[in-house]
Amino acid sequence: MGKVALVTGGSRGIGAAISKALKEAGYEVAANYAGNDDAARAFTEETGIKTYKWSVADYEACEAGIKQVEEELGPIAVLVNNAGITRDAMFHKMTPQHWKEVIDTNLTGLFNMTHPVWTGMRDRKYGRIVNISSINGQKGQAGQANYSAAKAGDIGFTKALAQEGARAGITVNAICPGYIGTEMVRAIDEKVLNERIIPQIPVGRLGEPEEIARCVVFLASEDAGFITGSTISANGGQFFV
Repeated sequence: MGKVALVTGGSRGIGAAISKALKEAGYEVAANYAGNDDAARAFTEETGIKTYKWSVADYEACEAGIKQVEEELGPIAVLVNNAGITRDAMFHKMTPQHWKEVIDTNLTGLFNMTHPVWTGMRDRKYGRIVNISSINGQKGQAGQANYSAAKAGDIGFTKALAQEGARAGITVNAICPGYIGTEMVRAIDEKVLNERIIPQIPVGRLGEPEEIARCVVFLASEDAGFITGSTISANGGQFFV
């Protein structure tokens, strides 16, 4: 049996592609999800990957979920913090609830998931943590003050934790996808997609979820042992850091 990898938001979109790619790479994969039971059931039937339901915004639920995964599959060697939500609104219309929900899931969720696995990784002198941030955490985006703040925070979290984990054999890295052709993005009005979004991308197309997944597989591998605290910008040339 391979090393255990846990992917949050791992049954749909980019997360599903990550879960599948890690399984193909030989990992024993657990996919966390928050609410869509039908999608999770279909994903498990399609892939054979076990799914586990809890909210990453709830620390105690994360502790309990991680404990269940480790009891059933073994110690978690790879954690991919992919779960995220949007509550978009221009700032003058943004409510405290819009702000809190996004911060709780997209930023505090990283703490809630990483903290319970950290001691075990330190004890075993091995761990791979990959945080899925966003191009909008790098450059900002109108209507996404909450999302951009959370995703920028993910990058800061990555850089700080990488320094703590390095001597314990734990790498911590981030990936910042641009516009990826998920179900959510492809649901955008075709005129908006073709006239306003894709022209901003120098390679002239949306990214594919599998392209982000391949970045994760690399960062989770032994080949990436000297890479930590880094951010991979996978955005087709739309934004350079």
